[in-house]
Formats: sequence, structure tokens, C-alpha cells
Amino acid sequence: MTAQEMYDWDQTAIQTSGLSGTMLMENAGRSVSREVEKKINRQQNVIVLIGGGNNGGDGYVIARTLLNHGYRVEAWQVVPDEKIHGDALTHKEIFLQSGYVVRHTEDVSVLGKDMQQADVIIDCMLGIGIKGKLRSPISEVVELVNEQNAYTISIDIPSGVPADEGFGEFDAVKADETVVIAAPKMSAFLESTSYYYGKWTIVEIGLPVKLLPNPRRQLWTKRDASTTVPIRAKHSHKGSHGKGLVIGGSYHMPGSIAMTARAALRSGIGLLSIATPTTAIPSVAPFLQEATFEPLPEEQGVMMEIDGVDWSKYNGTAIGMGMGREVNASSIFQTLFQHAKGPVLIDADGLYHVKDKLMKYADRPDPVILTPHPGEFAHLIDRSIPEVMQSPFTLTRGFAEKYGVYVVLKGPATIITSPQGDQRVELSGNAGLAKGGSGDVLSGVLLALTLQSKSVFDALANGCMIHGLTAERLTENHHSTTGLLASDLIEGLSETFRTFSVSM
Repeated sequence: MTAQEMYDWDQTAIQTSGLSGTMLMENAGRSVSREVEKKINRQQNVIVLIGGGNNGGDGYVIARTLLNHGYRVEAWQVVPDEKIHGDALTHKEIFLQSGYVVRHTEDVSVLGKDMQQADVIIDCMLGIGIKGKLRSPISEVVELVNEQNAYTISIDIPSGVPADEGFGEFDAVKADETVVIAAPKMSAFLESTSYYYGKWTIVEIGLPVKLLPNPRRQLWTKRDASTTVPIRAKHSHKGSHGKGLVIGGSYHMPGSIAMTARAALRSGIGLLSIATPTTAIPSVAPFLQEATFEPLPEEQGVMMEIDGVDWSKYNGTAIGMGMGREVNASSIFQTLFQHAKGPVLIDADGLYHVKDKLMKYADRPDPVILTPHPGEFAHLIDRSIPEVMQSPFTLTRGFAEKYGVYVVLKGPATIITSPQGDQRVELSGNAGLAKGGSGDVLSGVLLALTLQSKSVFDALANGCMIHGLTAERLTENHHSTTGLLASDLIEGLSETFRTFSVSM
């Protein structure tokens, strides 16, 4: 969610369902308290830092609930009384009338000394409307929080972190954990801001979900995957699971195309052929007894054209892995878009070549899928990598809608965008994927699932999850994130698919 979308949700709930803001705040505080109680015990000293606005109101409910349940809690209001109004003021008055005491930060140093005795700090200072640098005294309080050894739990969003994308400098609480209210905010998925959240969980507060505006963004979960990963029918045959072609490789870079092809086979594709320069085939073939080959004309080990491919054999294509940047790309992509049937997935060097050709083929009836990492996407849109990292949702949505393509922006939070601008975020994986070849493996998984699934969008989200879960499982049981290889991922795919088939 963006901050505005979250405000719209609240207003929709209040105006259409009969829920008051005071009631929603009570629901939020109680839901958060239930989650917090899983993390703390009654022997710990807890400080609740309370600001203005809804976040501060939540803080009063949380402090009251924990005190009612026998926890050792001090409530510190870090803003002047005039900043507490509306629903937040109502809950402050309930807190006081319940017999509890509020301490005020007239002297930040006094709060600092109290923090040194705390085991847990609950951050309810600032909500989703903050942008840019903080002002005194909140800036000093945030600095104090970050200096403590206490376990810090932020509520909804770490104080000072912007909810939306596109922001540069800011000061913020570095939380150990964040309890997110209703839905995660955009900044939970950005490299520059996700660090501040620590671990995060989501609590539900009773919003009328059927009435809420759809932000057209979704966090893709194992539950979503469990109902959409394709399972082989009892009487299926090799033709039922896709006939794919992977185009790429060169004499000097045969490994990329080999990994893509083997990953596609491990991901259940029915039939697979590899179009690669003739001199690369002896290097690729020993790893892929199950594949056939389409030898391509070459010059110095690099493909020159793909005119000789028998396109009638295939109903989906992946191109780009290891093809090099010096090929005669114009004729290759013209042939590809004119004759290839079904989805076309473009990765790696293919993204470099296709940049100036997308508009020409934007009206292609079958899906086009681009799978860039941030550097490749920055090249595609003529922006800097930092710009891409700051605004990945907006930039990928605009690009996908403009060119009518699917975009899989790879990263710790992979953002998958449809040609209509719908977006999914997939969070699986770990640092073991941060090495050459991982993207080639992902391309093979995505091609195979796209040809076996009813929905391209589902296939892309599920492929990213299976790729990431495989890395997680392998590094739990057999490998380190340092030593994990892309080839290990390929051989680990079978077990990941097995877990999905067993669970279903």
C-alpha cells in the first residue's frame, strides 16, 4: 500500500461499514498487542513511545492492553499535548481514566536514562505520513532508540521511514521487528528502507475487505502458490506440458543456456530444444541428454541468425542467455517476434538487444516476458540504478503498461508486473542467489511453468517462489549461502516441486 491508499481504506471503512475511527484504533491496538505478547514476558521492562496521530493512538491502546494483562509498561508521550487529538485523544483519555500514568518528554535525557533500563521499546511515534528528515525532539528520541540494546518493535512502520517509494534521505528507527497493520507499505520492499523494518508480521483489524479499493498489488504467498502451481494429471503426456525452445549461448559462454535448459527440464517442461551456435553444442550436450538441438549459423562462436529454426515445433521460447552482445540482433528479434508462437521470455543479453525494438512489437498477440535485474532495467528505461531501486513499483508498472509486456524485476523483493499494471511481490530466496547463473536458472523455471499454467501471471509468481524456496531449503540442509551454485539450484528443484505436490 501507499500512504494514500491506506488512508483511503480507513475512510472507506468508516464511511461505508459503520466502523468508527475510534473502533478501528481499538481493534488495531488490541491486534498488535496480541502479536507483541508473543515476543515479550511479564518480567521485562517495556517502554511504549507515543506520538501524535493514529500511530500514537494505537500506542495508548497497546500500553493499556499490556498493562491490563500484567506487563511492566511505561507510557511516554514524545509530543506536546496539543498534538494529541481526535481518536488518539479519546484513547489517551481512556488510558488515563483506566488509572494509568503518562510520562512526558520535557527533557529527552530523562527518557534516555529510562530507555537504558528497558528490555523492550515499542515504537508508536510516527505513522505513514512522514517524509524526509525528522525535527527535534523526535529526531533525538529516534537517535536514542537506535543506541539502545533493547528489543525494538515498531508499530505499522518504523518511525521516520516513508511509507511510499521515491524518497531519499530520512531518519528512522531501526526496528528489530515491525508489526504491520492491515497491509504492508511499499517501503517494506525497497532496498533502502526494508532494513529498518527488521522482521515483520501483519495483523488484521476488521476492515471490510469486500468494500476496500483494490491497489492492484499483492504479496504472493505459499497459500497462493499452493492453489496455482500446476500438478500433472494422471493421464498427461509429454505434449501436455509444453514444447519449449531456448535460444542463446555461444562458444565462449555455453553454460548459461545449458543451465536455463536443464532448469526448464527439472521444472516439468514436456519437450525442449536448444538453439545455439554449432560450436557450442559439444559443450552443452553432455549436460542435457533429454534435449534436442537446433544448430545456428555463427561467426566466431556467436549466433548470426535464427532463420533456420522450425517454429512449428514450439509453443514457447526463452532467449538471451549467453548469446553475447555483438550478435546481429535486429534480424534475430525480427524473426523471433514474427514467427515464434506462444510466450517469449527475454533475459540477460537479450534485454540489451531488445531495448529499441519493444514498441515495434508491442501489439504482439502472445505474451512477452522481460526478466531484468535492476541494472538491466535501468538500461532499458534510461534511468540510473538508484532511481530504479527507489521507485521500482511505479517504473515497472509504467513500462509494462506502455509496451504491453510482463516484467519480472528480480531482487530480494521480486516485483512481477502484468501488461495491465497489476503487480505481485514475491519474497523468497536468500543471499545464495547472488551469483552468476541464478538468473539463467530462473528463466528456465519460468519458461516451463508458463507453458504448463493457465495463467502467465501465476506462472511467473510461482516460478520466482520455487526458485527462491529451493535456495532457502538447500542452504538450510546442505549448502551455505557462500557455496551455493546455480547448478545446485537446478538439482534442488525436484524436491521443491515435490513439496508442492505433497501439500496439494
